[in-house]
Amino acid sequence: MACRGCNPRQAAGDRIEPTQSSLWLPRSVIVVSTFIGPGWLPEQLGSLYKAGSTKMTQTNMTTAGIDTSKAKLDIAVHGRTERWQVANGLPGWRALTAKLVKVGATRVGIEATGGYERGVVEYLRAAGLDVLVLQPTQVKAFGRVHLRRAKNDVLDAVLIAACAAALDPPKIAPDPRLAELAENLTFLEQIEEDIRRFKTRLEHIDEPRLRRMVLGDIARLKARRATQIRDIARLLRCHHDLAVRLDLVLSIPGIGERTALALLIRMPELGRVSREEAAALAGLAPFDNDSGQYKGQRRIAGGRARLRRSLFAAALPAAFRWNKALMALYARLTAAGKVHNAALVACARKLLIYANTVVQRGTPWTEKAA
Repeated sequence: MACRGCNPRQAAGDRIEPTQSSLWLPRSVIVVSTFIGPGWLPEQLGSLYKAGSTKMTQTNMTTAGIDTSKAKLDIAVHGRTERWQVANGLPGWRALTAKLVKVGATRVGIEATGGYERGVVEYLRAAGLDVLVLQPTQVKAFGRVHLRRAKNDVLDAVLIAACAAALDPPKIAPDPRLAELAENLTFLEQIEEDIRRFKTRLEHIDEPRLRRMVLGDIARLKARRATQIRDIARLLRCHHDLAVRLDLVLSIPGIGERTALALLIRMPELGRVSREEAAALAGLAPFDNDSGQYKGQRRIAGGRARLRRSLFAAALPAAFRWNKALMALYARLTAAGKVHNAALVACARKLLIYANTVVQRGTPWTEKAA
């Protein structure tokens, strides 16, 4: 029920305020409200957040948002009218950094766009700016919360800036050394996808000459795959701390060099998060699906798909041959009526937990006596 004389803009939580653009066209700017209740009942921040000074610092931080495309970058500053555009290249990055410093922006949000954002992210981080790389699902969900329907590059930049301003900074800072390794690992994964594609094609080819051609392509790709694994391991071992972590993960039966590289590169948080957080990051944590009297089946969801595929590939042979603990776990789950896929998910999750534990403790895997 509306309150007579109340300001309709003093709504609970975040709100969208209509403003006028430089062209006098109506548009919406997302504003993070300090009110948590009805508009007529503002609350004091000090009563809500004991670490009030930290919260106020985060609230007052100037945040910019960048919408990325192949050729250009659209930039907006949260809560302000600054909007501009630069080329997505080194000259544009220089101009962007200078402008961000001029407007006092210390945090920058940018949406992951399949690699077009990598160059500007590295440049801004090297310039000392705090850059948050947001997943498209995060930005999309944030827009839905604020009932955003209109979409263009400028509005996307405004939305990204608001989303970045509302998020807490990551607990673990990104490791710049892993960027090059991640690119090499992605190329390795693409080679493996090509091998699978050629093998599928081979099943439908009967002509001997064509089969020889496809078999030759598979052999060349397998040789390239082996070389790529050696190169990634060599690059990683150039850093002593990463080499130590690699040896710790390799001590676990069932984890080979290919899986160990994926664990360290795709999950830089390994050894610094809890077992539950590690499972959730990899998309191997079963989530509840209950409502009232309904008890739904637990399912895994989200997470880092490439890492999860690497763990699945390692969990199958480990649960049947290499790791005694996983062999016992798989046998126990299937005996209890679990289907193969559910048992394999549990084994993949265990393999990740083992890796997280050995890195966290700094001691290699030790086989328990039966």
